[in-house]
Amino acid sequence: MTERRAVVLLSGGLDSATCLAIARAEGFVPYALSVSYGQRHAAELQAAKRVAAALGAREHRTAHVDLGQFGGSALTDAAIAVPTGGIEAGIPVTYVPARNTVMLSLALGWAEVLGANDIYVGVNAVDYSGYPDCRPEFIAAFEAMANLATKVGVEGARMHIHAPLIELSKAQIVQRGVALGVDYGITVSCYQADDEGRACGECDACRLRRAGFEAAGISDPTRYRPSR
Repeated sequence: MTERRAVVLLSGGLDSATCLAIARAEGFVPYALSVSYGQRHAAELQAAKRVAAALGAREHRTAHVDLGQFGGSALTDAAIAVPTGGIEAGIPVTYVPARNTVMLSLALGWAEVLGANDIYVGVNAVDYSGYPDCRPEFIAAFEAMANLATKVGVEGARMHIHAPLIELSKAQIVQRGVALGVDYGITVSCYQADDEGRACGECDACRLRRAGFEAAGISDPTRYRPSR
């Protein structure tokens, strides 16, 4: 029987680690792809290596594209402060223009080379931070584009973009991951983690993550920086 391969976008955070575990549980041989895009929280890339190894990715690669040259986001431009005052309505300054479009495009290219018809991405539209490229409409549109723009799609097969977390709360994501054996202690979600991967505890990503563990009734394994 031919093995079923899938490319899994792996940031090193809680959501993408869960997504990798789900892909494996659903019978796919996972190939993990991380992207160094000029993010200020580069500690997540080291976390991605740990997660890929721990969850049995067949291969883990890191692609490089410098979205930081354009700026426009608190995650890629040091002149824009990461907000720490609490989650606000609207699209926050931590939104990185075109990031998920670029990442999915890179995953699509590798998937074609691997002979994989499936891509997993850990976007979430329930308790996410207001990003337009985490919505179901975006995922559906990208999948339609993928089937128009690839050799695989033109020749009659189909590319599938899986977003298994898209309708889950953060608590449900945590519970699903724990059930699949994910060690969240090796993940990094913080937008401004230090070089050791310790979280600030104040940014939107930290707030959502902490609230998810609390709602799930599971002890938070996150390493936080000492309080000032």
